[in-house]
Amino acid sequence: MKFFVDTAEIDAIADLSDLGMADGVTTNPSLIMKSGRDILEVTKEIAELVDGPVSAEVVATEAEAMIAEGRKLAEIADNIAIKVPLTWDGLKACKVLSTEGRMVNVTLCFSVNQALLAAKAGASFISPFIGRLDDINLDGMELIADIRQVYDNFGFETEILAASIRSVNHIADCARIGADVITAPPSVIKAMVNHPLTDKGLAAFMADWEKTGQKIL
Repeated sequence: MKFFVDTAEIDAIADLSDLGMADGVTTNPSLIMKSGRDILEVTKEIAELVDGPVSAEVVATEAEAMIAEGRKLAEIADNIAIKVPLTWDGLKACKVLSTEGRMVNVTLCFSVNQALLAAKAGASFISPFIGRLDDINLDGMELIADIRQVYDNFGFETEILAASIRSVNHIADCARIGADVITAPPSVIKAMVNHPLTDKGLAAFMADWEKTGQKIL
C-alpha cells in the first residue's frame, strides 16, 4: 500500500520522504491556504521532493474551466495528478484530461455509485472520504470495501486512494481491506510507530544496560 502525505508543508514532506514514507502527496485549497504560499510555487517545490503523484486541485466548478486549470497545473511537473471534485462537471473534466494522458484524482467520493462513475470516466485515483462518513455515523471502511469489490469485479485500474484518514486504525483497516493508497497528515503517519509496549520494553532494556556500566562507543 502506498502512503501519500496530505499536506502542503515542505519540511513535513521532506522528513517523510527521506525515510521512504512518502510515495506521493495530496494537496487541496484548504492545505494551500494553511501553508500561506502561492499554489504554483509550493506545488512545484513539492513535486521536486517526491517521485510519485502530487495531487493539485482545481478550484473551478464548471467543466471547461476545470480542464483549463487542470492543464495549467499539469505544466508544473510530470508527476502532477489533477484533482477534480466528484460532480458531473468534474467527471467531464476527468474524461478529457485522462484522455490527454494526464493523471486525474477524483475527490470527495462518498458512494460506490460515484466511484463507479469516476472509474468509467478514466480516473487514475478515486478518493473516498472515510472520516467524513464516520462523522455522520456511516461506516467509511465499508465504503472502501465496497469499492474494492466493485473495481475487482470489473477490472477497473483506478486506484482507491483512501482519504480523510483520522487515525492509525484507519490506515491498518485500509491495508487489510486492500486500498491501493492512503493519504494522511504527517502526524498520523508518524503515529503509526507508537505502541506502549515498545516504549515499556525499551525503557526496561535501557535500565538494564545502565546497570552494566558498559558503552558501545
